[in-house]
Amino acid sequence: MSLVIRNLQRVIPIRRAPLRSKIEIVRRILGVQEFDLGIVCVDNKTIQHINRIYRDRNVPTDVLSFPFHEVTAIHGLCHLLGFTHRTEAEWQQMFQKEKAVLDELGQRTGTRLQPLTRGLFGSC
Repeated sequence: MSLVIRNLQRVIPIRRAPLRSKIEIVRRILGVQEFDLGIVCVDNKTIQHINRIYRDRNVPTDVLSFPFHEVTAIHGLCHLLGFTHRTEAEWQQMFQKEKAVLDELGQRTGTRLQPLTRGLFGSC
């Protein structure tokens, strides 16, 4: 596994070693044998600019505009594995995968986290 972490914002401090450990746990939870992952943390202005260029949406994306922590990494990994949330059906599938991973991560690390897309199409 190759993991590159770049922190281009200064609002949230990023501790690389604990993040690497948690990404490794998530990789095992998802059953992924190997992967290469680059995580780049940017501010809202930057992600809004990138979102406008690549997705024609002039708003910050929820995936990278949240303070960076385990939930954002899991959300991004689910996207890399092909999950989306453009429709309610897609959201349901992605939400359930994120929730299952976060629940198991919580059992292993003693944290309580919820998916970023919680409430996207109604209450959960």
